[in-house]
Amino acid sequence: MTDSTTKGDGSNEALLIIDMQIGCFHTPRHDREGVISRINKLSHAFRAKNLPVIFIQHNGIKENYLLPGTEDFEIVRELVISDADYTVEKTVNGAFYKTNLKELLDSLNVGTLYITGLATDFCVNATIHAALVEDFNIVVISDCHTTADKLEMSASDIIKFHNFIWSNLTPTEGVISLKTHEEVLS
Repeated sequence: MTDSTTKGDGSNEALLIIDMQIGCFHTPRHDREGVISRINKLSHAFRAKNLPVIFIQHNGIKENYLLPGTEDFEIVRELVISDADYTVEKTVNGAFYKTNLKELLDSLNVGTLYITGLATDFCVNATIHAALVEDFNIVVISDCHTTADKLEMSASDIIKFHNFIWSNLTPTEGVISLKTHEEVLS
């Protein structure tokens, strides 16, 4: 993580916090408190360096779930939100599809995305793949995304599996890497 610049060359970095909404946690999620605590540490560090923090919120009108204006749509209360933070609303798994995210990142001169949030196997995964296609440099924070147990797989195994997949994706113009929150903060 570096200090914010305005060179116009995509040299800035941004923290994406995906779908950490109250309604998403009605289902128990792996290491909920730990993930929230680590995301708070990262967002504090990004703000201290004048780097953008962007909350992605799922508008689930198609699913009658996470409806704007309801408590379920709101970001979990334990996450610190600043007036300087940005919010992008999405209606599908990927945060780039028919949203203003790409335009916002371009206006902020962002070339590197640090990705956190929920759910590992759905919205986080879809956003990572979309960001790769958009040629962003991607740093997945390996201990700052979560999901629930599914089918015969534990949430922990799903997280490990996706961390493995992401660390082995073929890069486009940008690079993709995985780091723990401590590696980013140091």
